Amino acid sequence: MTMASSDTRSKLAPAVALFRSLADPARLLIVRRLAQGEAPVVELTAQCGLAQSTVSEHLACLRDCGLVGSRPVGRASVHFIAQPALFDLLDAAQVLLAATGEAVALCPSYRDDQ
Repeated sequence: MTMASSDTRSKLAPAVALFRSLADPARLLIVRRLAQGEAPVVELTAQCGLAQSTVSEHLACLRDCGLVGSRPVGRASVHFIAQPALFDLLDAAQVLLAATGEAVALCPSYRDDQ
């Protein structure tokens, strides 16, 4: 097997960054929660069981990627999914996970227990 050319790899970089942004368990949890509707940081903090600063850092990452947006509500901000296509991606991931059963979870390259 040959390694992809530098040009091919650079063209894949945005997709790699997208999947990396969703690969972090905390960010995926936040995105899944926001897929249910808008939420302020305080609610995300409580639901994710993470420190407010940690949730804010993850939201900043997701915002920088263009996946999440926010709007002011009083003195707080409410966060939301900024790209409707993200809903389709999450739905497709659920279908794919259902189709592969435990195969992805059991893959030695991606197991959490390593």
